[in-house]
Amino acid sequence: MGKLSEDQINKRLEKLDGWKYSKNAIHTSFQFENFKDAFTVMTRIAFEAEAQQHHPNWGNVYNELEISLSTHDADGVTEKDFKLAQAIEEIIEAG
Repeated sequence: MGKLSEDQINKRLEKLDGWKYSKNAIHTSFQFENFKDAFTVMTRIAFEAEAQQHHPNWGNVYNELEISLSTHDADGVTEKDFKLAQAIEEIIEAG
């Protein structure tokens, strides 16, 4: 899977509210009511990431979740990252 250009990445980001491109990855963050809600969403994302065989770099402190996506094999952002980002958005929206 080929690495996307910065222009391609920015065009795709127009469809993902709250995501940005920097440091060779796409990033977002979410805040939840509490740790349990954050962890529940992380678990749902983990199952999806495993199904896609594409895993996020992420961090969690109490009710905040920060996510970065990049395809290490391509040394940058690919369609795989946008596919997982879209799935993450759907998980978040489903609550």
